[in-house]
Amino acid sequence: MKRTAVLLLHLGYWLTYLLLLAVIFAFASVQRGKPPSLSNVLSLYPLMLLCLIPNLLSFYSSYYFLFPKFLFRKRMLALVTVGALICLISALSGGLMSSVLFGFGQPIFTDARESFHLISILFSIAAIHGIMALIIRGFVNWYDELKLKEELARKSYETELALIKSHLNPHFLFNTINNIDVLIAKDAAKASEYLNKLSAILRYLLYEAKAEKISLGEELKYIERYLELQRIRTANRSYVNYEVVGEAHDQKIAPMIFFPFIENAFKHTENNRTANSIDIEVVITEARLEFKCQNTYQNNSALKQEFGGLGNELIARRLMLLYPDRHSLEFADAGGIYRVELSLNLYGD
Repeated sequence: MKRTAVLLLHLGYWLTYLLLLAVIFAFASVQRGKPPSLSNVLSLYPLMLLCLIPNLLSFYSSYYFLFPKFLFRKRMLALVTVGALICLISALSGGLMSSVLFGFGQPIFTDARESFHLISILFSIAAIHGIMALIIRGFVNWYDELKLKEELARKSYETELALIKSHLNPHFLFNTINNIDVLIAKDAAKASEYLNKLSAILRYLLYEAKAEKISLGEELKYIERYLELQRIRTANRSYVNYEVVGEAHDQKIAPMIFFPFIENAFKHTENNRTANSIDIEVVITEARLEFKCQNTYQNNSALKQEFGGLGNELIARRLMLLYPDRHSLEFADAGGIYRVELSLNLYGD
């Protein structure tokens, strides 16, 4: 939710509360035989301060502290305990304020029962404001999450379209099919194997990659098939080095996370297929995944590192939406070598 909207929401809440106090004080004036004039209501400003300032403490302590620390994390016992402590502090501060505003000579401060009654009332009012703060903060968070999901869906849709345009472009398909066609005359069995890999890649892109999460093992199989299809375009088998450290078990991952980086590496080594032009490493642990991809490029050419039509910003935004506070993405460009390092926490909070 925009900051202006949040500010207006808070302002509306406190204006409504002040209006309610004004109505109560006006009614109290009538009960005492005084006309409900504005001057009579304003004459009770010390009482209005007493009803306002301690509750500001309760409200914003709940809003900025209790909600993110306890309610958001579903620590209900701690929420109730700390919330009660905050309400007690608000009530005691209200009692201290009343002694300053009205003086210690008031009967309410000389009778322990009356003092307890005052603190109890102030505690109850502070608790109501604390609960309202949690409700309002919950509404703001719900709205923000709703907008985030909508943006994620829109970005995922844009990314999916861009990826399909990039991955299924005629250039890639033409080169792959042409290479397989040439291979048929030399080794029909091998050509059939590569054709099956191409078919599996197309099936993956058109169907499986549309899921929100897929098996990490399936994603790695897709990468392997893609690399095999790229290798048949050159006699230099060491052109691409690919290593997976660790094993994929039941980990899930968003589809097409790594492919833009890999495709980009092939794009910029198109005219430089020497040994070790591309190095790809995937390190898998139980809950974390490290992906590294580096490629050489011609120093005399203008380097424009883009991910098959997807800019760095869009890829970074997609990762931020899919893995908020659960990933790190770094780029390095030095000495004719471009390097990407991506770290993912597969199991978030």
